[in-house]
Amino acid sequence: MTVDVFAADEQSAVTVDVERWATLARQVLDARGLRAGTEVSLLFVDEPTIAELNGRFLGKDGPTDVLAFPIDEEPAPGGRSPDQGGSGPGGVLSAGEDDMPFLLGDVVVCPTVAARNAAAHEVGVEDEVALLVVHGLLHLVGMDHMEAGEAEQMERLEQEMLDRFHRSPA
Repeated sequence: MTVDVFAADEQSAVTVDVERWATLARQVLDARGLRAGTEVSLLFVDEPTIAELNGRFLGKDGPTDVLAFPIDEEPAPGGRSPDQGGSGPGGVLSAGEDDMPFLLGDVVVCPTVAARNAAAHEVGVEDEVALLVVHGLLHLVGMDHMEAGEAEQMERLEQEMLDRFHRSPA
């Protein structure tokens, strides 16, 4: 069992190779040591959708290139536990409880914003999308770039992951 990446293209403005980006996501998460059974969703959306998410969750106006939504909470216990009461069905979780999936979170990418960024930075759209996928995943695993040292560490790791899993060897 490996990391499960559920990917979907919910926009039509830019052609997206969903399986390619899901594979990149799996490779990055495996390299970061996430356990088998970890689940992530990777969504490609249009500008109105990402603008709405950006406003609702970050309080910012307009579209952005990538958003990451980590799931921080511990899962609720399954079934009925004697010490926790409740009227649900009784039963004990099986010995394979550790096999339950771990929901890491969602990464949402806007390919049209990525295409504009690529043109502005004179890079290919695929290189920009790859960077955004890796960037979003690193946020899910707890990295940030709010302080200079964190930003440098995150950028180094992004480049390492891109060199390892996206760019062709020279």
